[in-house]
Amino acid sequence: MASDTQSVPQGAATRLAGIDATAPILLFDSGVGGLTVLEEVRKALPDAPIIYAADTAGLPYGTKTEAQIAARVAGLLGRMTERLRPRLVCIACNTASTIALGMVREVLEVPIVGTVPAIKPAAAMTKTGVIGLLGTEATIRQAYVDRLEHEFAADKRLLRYGAPGLVEAAEAKLRGEPVDPALIRHAAEALRAQSEGERIDTVVLACTHFPLVEAELAEAFGPDVRFVHGAQGIARQVARLTAGQEYSRQGPDLALFTGQGELPGAYAEKLAHYGLMRIERF
Repeated sequence: MASDTQSVPQGAATRLAGIDATAPILLFDSGVGGLTVLEEVRKALPDAPIIYAADTAGLPYGTKTEAQIAARVAGLLGRMTERLRPRLVCIACNTASTIALGMVREVLEVPIVGTVPAIKPAAAMTKTGVIGLLGTEATIRQAYVDRLEHEFAADKRLLRYGAPGLVEAAEAKLRGEPVDPALIRHAAEALRAQSEGERIDTVVLACTHFPLVEAELAEAFGPDVRFVHGAQGIARQVARLTAGQEYSRQGPDLALFTGQGELPGAYAEKLAHYGLMRIERF
């Protein structure tokens, strides 16, 4: 099992082996960052019906307390699974996963795949031994991240920075708006300014939003820095837990957004690029 994913105990998938072929995979994120995971899931399971759920009414998660995030994620996913009957839930959000994964598993009876920072592969990639980690403020302070560092990067130097501005930048980019280069530069400079930060050669993108602005980050960090995130590993885990199941897509895949009001028109075009041809409010 990849280090950047978490699964339910073996047997949960077996209990669902006879699942309805039309049952969707539910991908959940605070916003549009989970689309980077969706892209990889589609490559692995092109025939799977998918519902993408974005809790835009609760965005941003990174500035909320752990209690707020846990209660909100567990409550929303409880209602969504009751209504949508997914075969599997993927929490395509590092913040939600590092905080609420245990609670969600206690209340849901479907397989759950979570998303945690890809520290293990970063530790294998680094040549200098100095790794940068960009996440939300809530993610970088979690004991879960401490445990990953201790287990996989104890002999490395892991420098963390909470970069909520990158969430804003990613959301803006998906809406077709220009990305503020100052937000990108600030994140890069904040890591570089830390002790030994000039030796960073690998950066963990510990928020599913951040790969959406990877090109901008690469320009800010320079050509000697590589980036790693967990989307491919998550997709492999989703495929493993649904192995042998049949799929039947009865209509266009669906994007759900929490909250009220009109969604930006640019969203429709971008969501269609990810195969989400219907957009509704939850």
